[in-house]
Amino acid sequence: MNTPPSPLSPLGTERTDGSSVRIGALVPLTRPGWVEAGQHLLAGLELAVRDVNDAGGIVGRPLELVVRDTAADPQRAAAAVEELAHLGVAALAGEYHSVVARAAAARADALGLPFLCSSAVLDALTEQPTQWVARLAPAQSHGWRVYADFLLSMGHSRIAVAAEPSVYWASGTRILRDCLAPRGGTVIELDLRALTPTAVCDELVDNRATALLLLAGHPEPAVSIVKSVRRDQRLAEIMIGAPAGQPEFTEWATLLGDDGAAIPFLRYLPERLSPLGARVTTALREHLAEAPSFVAFEGYDTVTVLADVLRSHGADRARTAESWPRVAVEGTRGRIQFSRTPGISVWQWAWPPIQVVDRDPAEPDRFRILHTG
Repeated sequence: MNTPPSPLSPLGTERTDGSSVRIGALVPLTRPGWVEAGQHLLAGLELAVRDVNDAGGIVGRPLELVVRDTAADPQRAAAAVEELAHLGVAALAGEYHSVVARAAAARADALGLPFLCSSAVLDALTEQPTQWVARLAPAQSHGWRVYADFLLSMGHSRIAVAAEPSVYWASGTRILRDCLAPRGGTVIELDLRALTPTAVCDELVDNRATALLLLAGHPEPAVSIVKSVRRDQRLAEIMIGAPAGQPEFTEWATLLGDDGAAIPFLRYLPERLSPLGARVTTALREHLAEAPSFVAFEGYDTVTVLADVLRSHGADRARTAESWPRVAVEGTRGRIQFSRTPGISVWQWAWPPIQVVDRDPAEPDRFRILHTG
């Protein structure tokens, strides 16, 4: 079902008369998807569509977003890609969850539908190299290496990961181990299928871990684990981390209050945004009624790139896919260009800016930059 039009977007209904150029948008807008991330992603996508149309559209034709809610369901996402392809969209944009984006990318590749993935980071977005898919977010192996460097720089060598079963979490654990082991670090896996939050605390003590990384869903079980660790006097000195970015969003601070501060996570923003980024920040803040996350900027940049490609090469899908290596677009976070990166099966922006940040304990609504990569 198509989502209701947002007040941000001047385009509400799906047109069928061929007057518009349509982009299919995949976003998680209902549970068990990460809804707040989906809302920020959609806000960025919609704002960029509005800006493109205010500037004349795609050679005089309005750009239209056709939104589908993936709800963090890979099968639902694949079905949406199939539907959008039949509706005649020129390209696909979006998706936040890596496992969902992987299913969407596989279907887009099979159908010959260009897909610019906004936020998912799983390295193996497709099983085989493809010309049809490109990505803005950094590959997980790159971003999580930056996080591993941060851990070592802070003196952490015994790192526990509280993990749920998932291709994404398993990949993150492997990356951390590969980065830390050669430099004397140890990764201790805690299986959340078998451990309660209280049992996690006992394991941390028994294993003498100095850091705990939450490789787990938001809000649960991540929030309950944080509360348990914060209240355990035996763990007063342990660092809690969340490389996947759970503390980025307001819901985290609302649910955890002061307990949600000082939990470092990965964020894909530069220290200073470009003039375009500053203007987009103002517009997004007004629409969202809160500070925009990096995910909102990923959404805006996605449409900015696709609009540039569509203006230059038309709405032909094959020509769009062929144009990835020729993209050179100024986005909100820097100049965007795609290349073939070793070990990555899709066209990749290598690399967006990466920060390790946390919420300031003295002012939890403010973020502190701890490390850059």
